[in-house]
Amino acid sequence: MTEPYKLVFVVDDSPTNLQILLELLDQQGWYVAIAKSGEEAIKKLQKLKPDLILLDVIMPGIDGFETCRRLKASDITANIPIIFMTALDNPADRVKGLKLGAIDYITKPFQQEEVLTRLDTHWQLQYLRTTLEQQVAERTAALTDTLEHLKTSQLQLIQSEKMAALGELVAGVAHEIKNPVTFIAGNLSHADSYVNGLLGLLDLYQQDFPEATPRIQAEMENLDLDFVRIDFPKLLASLKLGTDRLQSMVRSLRVFSRAHETERVAADIHDGIDSTLTILQSRLRAQPNRVEIQISKDYAELPLVNCYVSELNQVLMNLLANAIDALEEAIPIWEQQDFESLGLDTLVPMIRIRTAMLDADRVSVAIADNGPGIPEAVQAQLFDAFFTTKPPGKGTGLGLAISYQTVVEKHNGTLTCNSELGRGTEFVIELPILT
Repeated sequence: MTEPYKLVFVVDDSPTNLQILLELLDQQGWYVAIAKSGEEAIKKLQKLKPDLILLDVIMPGIDGFETCRRLKASDITANIPIIFMTALDNPADRVKGLKLGAIDYITKPFQQEEVLTRLDTHWQLQYLRTTLEQQVAERTAALTDTLEHLKTSQLQLIQSEKMAALGELVAGVAHEIKNPVTFIAGNLSHADSYVNGLLGLLDLYQQDFPEATPRIQAEMENLDLDFVRIDFPKLLASLKLGTDRLQSMVRSLRVFSRAHETERVAADIHDGIDSTLTILQSRLRAQPNRVEIQISKDYAELPLVNCYVSELNQVLMNLLANAIDALEEAIPIWEQQDFESLGLDTLVPMIRIRTAMLDADRVSVAIADNGPGIPEAVQAQLFDAFFTTKPPGKGTGLGLAISYQTVVEKHNGTLTCNSELGRGTEFVIELPILT
């Protein structure tokens, strides 16, 4: 086993003392560096890092106490143990040295056993302290890595469970809605045909028998037949419009969930955006405290992107829902502003969605709102897990963290935020076409 390297730095103005210590310590396997004054010691110790310092108290120039004070004040030498060498017997001097940061005293004239024992003891303590600090640093780094791994695993688990539950829920709702809506839609055409036939037959009766009996005339007036004749086709048209919207919603739910797909597939990004907007339609409509949120689309011609469709749709859902939240929070602020100075009667809440080809193998999706913007201090923590600016019960702090992980780690893309107070916020997703 290799002997440990042990270096002691001796500071003494006496050549005799230096010679005695050099011979003694060399025999015991110590490496020795020397300085003959406090000024020389401070200069050399800027580059040399010994295990221990033996420091004489009484020296010309700056004495040992002042030298010790300066060494302890320097970040470079503050942690090197200092042992004073002195012939002084005054306890006050010893206390002074210890208060300045020394760890021990060696008395003059030197007793060999005392010198070696004290040096070995303090070297062992310093070695153990350094080793312990290194072990603590290594363990701390390992625990930090483990914690980050656990946080990542936790996010992945939450995302997997969330997407599985959401996918099953959405797919189940879509399936349950699909069957009755399909039945209604299929029968509406027959109902329309029957109604038109009955109204035609009624017209024939009125043409062949223009004079109705009193009882039939009373029933026609009670029924308001002229109004029914006009309104019934409109009612059927409204029912058809409603079923068309329900069928569109079902298709959007199925596109959004894609619960059956656990592998990457080639998907149309625009389908994902449109289906997400359909699901969020109720939040976009006018509310008692605000006008309708307008959607502006600027779609480029994009190729299909190889991706995890349901997880990418969840990212779009998070970003669009956050944009809506930001606009709703901005309403009280807008109400206090003077829009006439801007040439506007009011500020219309708006979300702008823009897609683009960045180069031959990358696409981007930008989602911007004209809300209040995000402070710089908050922007730095947006993608941290469990960080949220929303009140308790309204946000978990996982939406953007999971979105970031999905885009960056699962799709090898980027997710960035550009925001300025008073000018809104824009999130930009960049994705490789083939991931």
